[in-house]
Amino acid sequence: MVGRWRKDVAVSQADVSATVKTQNGQAMQDLPFTDEQDFADAQRGFLGALEPGVVTDAAGKTVWDGDGFAFLEEECPDSVHPSLWRQSRLCAMQGLYEVTDGIYQVRGLDLSNMTLVEGDAGVVVIDPLISAETAAAGLELYRRHRGERPVTGVIYTHSHIDHFGGVKGVTTDKDVAAGRCPILAPVGFVEHAVAENVYAGTAMARRAAYMYGAALPRGPVGSIGAGLGPTTSTGTPTLIPPTVHIGRTGQTETVDGVEIEFQLTPGTEAPSEMNFYFPARRALCMAENATHTLHNLLTLRGALVRDPHVWSKYLTESINAFAGRSDVVFASHHWPTWGTERLTEFLSLQRDLYGYLHDQTLRALNKGATGMEIAEELVLPPAIEQAWHTHGYYGSVSHNVKAIYQRYMGWFDGNPSSLWQHPPVESAKRHVEFMGGTDAVIAKARESFEAGDFRWVAQVLNYVVFADPGNAEAKALQADTLEQLGFGSENGTWRNFFLMGAYELRNGPVGTPTQTASPDIAGALSVEQVFDAAALRIDGPRAWDARVAIDWRLTDSGGVHRTELRNGLLVHFDVEAGAVLPAPDAAFTLTRADLIAAVVGGGDLEQMVADGRVTAEGDAGKLAELVGYLDSPDPDFAIVTP
Repeated sequence: MVGRWRKDVAVSQADVSATVKTQNGQAMQDLPFTDEQDFADAQRGFLGALEPGVVTDAAGKTVWDGDGFAFLEEECPDSVHPSLWRQSRLCAMQGLYEVTDGIYQVRGLDLSNMTLVEGDAGVVVIDPLISAETAAAGLELYRRHRGERPVTGVIYTHSHIDHFGGVKGVTTDKDVAAGRCPILAPVGFVEHAVAENVYAGTAMARRAAYMYGAALPRGPVGSIGAGLGPTTSTGTPTLIPPTVHIGRTGQTETVDGVEIEFQLTPGTEAPSEMNFYFPARRALCMAENATHTLHNLLTLRGALVRDPHVWSKYLTESINAFAGRSDVVFASHHWPTWGTERLTEFLSLQRDLYGYLHDQTLRALNKGATGMEIAEELVLPPAIEQAWHTHGYYGSVSHNVKAIYQRYMGWFDGNPSSLWQHPPVESAKRHVEFMGGTDAVIAKARESFEAGDFRWVAQVLNYVVFADPGNAEAKALQADTLEQLGFGSENGTWRNFFLMGAYELRNGPVGTPTQTASPDIAGALSVEQVFDAAALRIDGPRAWDARVAIDWRLTDSGGVHRTELRNGLLVHFDVEAGAVLPAPDAAFTLTRADLIAAVVGGGDLEQMVADGRVTAEGDAGKLAELVGYLDSPDPDFAIVTP
């Protein structure tokens, strides 16, 4: 049961240590809780909420339960960092809000916001959430208050699934194909959106279960949010490819009478991303490049390391191009900021935040400091630290600094002792033996636990758990330890990681609650990506001696693509006209859709041939041989145990 307390599992030890109580109490004294401007901004323009705040799919399964966060209206308990409690209360505010004349936002119905801009004949939707079900519920909420306007355009700000996955909840393939609903996105959108959810999608989704805590019971000792939003919906992700590509900064498009000026920002929060400005409304959309948190430079779920240097430069460009002629700035998460002076300062502090992290990390690494050392020492300037929106609710100074180090220097810290260490299990066995054995380590860990040194306890008990995974005492104490670390974390994703670790140590793996793969995403794969995805699944050692060459003749593109399996590697390339190549073992003539179904979709190619959809030449059995070398990913792999 996702989203509610379960009585049949071990959820929490429920006791908050004196160390965490003291830490959280000190934060209550040190931080400017008397500043309630964010609450005024988050409540401004409220028109109405979805009641009840629950969204279900066609089968009646709950895919979103905003009401499950109602406990956040209570006083902050000892088990939550007060700054994170404040942020979570703001993120959980749910409903339809007016941003400015003709621009509205649906907030609190998913991890992200959906923005709706009224045009001449209908409404343009910006970033239709993760799931078709939540997007449809958000559109219905808008129409309840603003009338039955058709959707006359969709804009994807960038290539992350919480900004496009719900598109079929607001429009259809038919309307897009007919030109009634253009879809705008930055160049490279489909390539990056598909690659992220296919290439390393299984591993990212499993770790996202920890990052967003969607399976955690909700409450003061469980999930309270992810810092960027409440959590992820668990409905149906969809995708309709864009029809209009934004290829340069300064490009202007008019959609349903709405003029929009675009700024491309590749390599910032996403590989393919853009900000844009509505001159008639004096309103600026910052996508996910300036939100009310320090964002991730490397997400805990995994991704390419982002570039804080270029991120900072693009924010400067945004300030210079748009801030002085804007009355409001909004983004695809959190709440808007109104007033030219306020929004300029907001954007400037966000710019300074990423630029400072970048430059000071590089300064330190050029003096020989490692990523871990820099992360412990780097302190933000007072003006940045004192602003609520620069706090690390989603990203953190600690893991962002390590990401910058990784971007420039890689995983190796330069110390030769780090160059060839034992892998986790073998290292754990040796550590435990050197420290006097399992019982001795656990006894010493209990002493450190009582002393409040939870970081050390987590490290040493991890050795015991990996050396002796059946040791119930070690797992129980490790769960208690991770829980204390979660209770004291200001960062929402850190809290979720710690508490998910504790939950799985007590109850076993929960798997991957949120799906990212879907027929729509698979259907958007290019031919190149189809074979890339297949190549990533080849079991190399089993295929060392295999030799398979297949030509794929595509009827809807006219091209010929060859795959060759040799030395455990699946090579693939376009066959140029007139090229002299050895004859293939087999050749298949088919559409791109049937290629996707056969190679990565688990479709039955033999049946397609029998049905006449696919024409086969040569030894058709070679495909079965090739498929036989494909390995299957594991969406339930262990994280806190070996």
